[in-house]
Amino acid sequence: MSTNLLVQYVVIGLIVLASVLIVFRKLAPTLTNRWLAAASIYFSRSGHASWVRAFGQRLQPKQATGNCSDGCSTCGACGTKPPAAARTEPMPLEFRPRQ
Repeated sequence: MSTNLLVQYVVIGLIVLASVLIVFRKLAPTLTNRWLAAASIYFSRSGHASWVRAFGQRLQPKQATGNCSDGCSTCGACGTKPPAAARTEPMPLEFRPRQ
């Protein structure tokens, strides 16, 4: 296997890994926040080097601001959004001839 082919495989693998992480973060935000918090606690221990602790602090997930407009739904005070107004009358079909 040539070096160029190996570099190509590594780059493609990193791109695929990054896209999987982004999709997983979008589909399961609570789970990924829990994993990031656990990794942050592990890397922020006092026995690690300073750059590892800095990396652990950077991994720490953002905390909820407590603002009702951020949609965190951690306190339950925001309630549920009212459903959109549903149409009660049927919409008639309109057929037009081609021009």
